[in-house]
Amino acid sequence: MALSVENQPPVVVVMGVSGVGKTTVAQLLADRLGVPCAEADDFHPPANIAKMSAGIPLDDADRLPWLQAIGGWLAERKAAGTGGVVTCSALKRRYRDTLRAYCPDTFFLHLSGTPGLVGDRLSHRTGHFMPRSLLDSQYAALEPLGPDERGTVLDVGPAPRALADRAADLLRPTEPR
Repeated sequence: MALSVENQPPVVVVMGVSGVGKTTVAQLLADRLGVPCAEADDFHPPANIAKMSAGIPLDDADRLPWLQAIGGWLAERKAAGTGGVVTCSALKRRYRDTLRAYCPDTFFLHLSGTPGLVGDRLSHRTGHFMPRSLLDSQYAALEPLGPDERGTVLDVGPAPRALADRAADLLRPTEPR
């Protein structure tokens, strides 16, 4: 039995600045929804990782192939009917537009926190190529979701499990009345 578009599992981008908990929440959300999960960092070419590791922000030319690869992953999950959750900073509207060009009904879950809270989290994180020094540039680049964009904003104060539960509740289809 084929699922109708309305009943297909969602395709979701968990977005926000580095350190808000995208990976943790995305994995928990994917588990709750029973869909595949991917980490946007895995889509970066080595040159991008080297640049960020050196403390140099990426420019739009660096980001385009990365966003296209993520958009392709979303489109593949949608076409397969599996749904999926992927992390991606998606800080600017035009980056989200690139992702939507591949998968128009993508839902954006924007995890948001204060610079103090997120900076503290980053300062305690080890083994990641994104340095704390680039956080201010990410907040400067951040363009909040527009009212015409499919998605929601969740404050990262609550525990990741609570955030994933809330997001799953928002994404599950409601029963017809």
